[in-house]
Amino acid sequence: MSSILTSLGRTVLAGFVLLILIIFALGGNFSSPELPFVFRWLHVMFGVMWIGLLWYFNFVQIPSMPKIPDEQKPAIGKVIAPTALFWFRYAALFTVITGLIVAGLNGYLHQAFTLQSPFRAIGLGMWIALVMAINVWFIIWPNQKRALGIVTVDADAKAKSARIAMMTSRINTILSVPMLFLMVAQSHNTTWFVIIS
Repeated sequence: MSSILTSLGRTVLAGFVLLILIIFALGGNFSSPELPFVFRWLHVMFGVMWIGLLWYFNFVQIPSMPKIPDEQKPAIGKVIAPTALFWFRYAALFTVITGLIVAGLNGYLHQAFTLQSPFRAIGLGMWIALVMAINVWFIIWPNQKRALGIVTVDADAKAKSARIAMMTSRINTILSVPMLFLMVAQSHNTTWFVIIS
């Protein structure tokens, strides 16, 4: 067991093996009608990672940085932040891809993107998520590369890039609240859903 738990790759693989065993034990199968559900599950899993890391940066790392002694900051900037940003970027990408696949498999991709009823809520959530993903890949990540010293720039450009990355991350934190609400509201017959649709 310890050989599984000491390797992240083996730990994640064990999680998937356990899931497959549970599905078969409950009498499930992997037939094509189950495909939309599988992609929805992947979408939720990647989304949890993406928003979890977004909130980690905003609720934990950014507020903690001023409290960390200068001699310890390289551990964050050179090791932890680049790794977290890798998973952050790709979780955003795979959340968007799997979300588009779910909408396509379920036949509401066009209606959602054009904000047609009854898919207005999820469509608006999708548009917000796309803006957030664009922010991750085209604003936060390029600026973080400069701020973390992955790309060499002068001290002023580094400070400016750190601020832009942080402010854009805060914008994504703001956007994450309505985006998550809209994604969940679509699957529930609530008063809010009726108003939105």
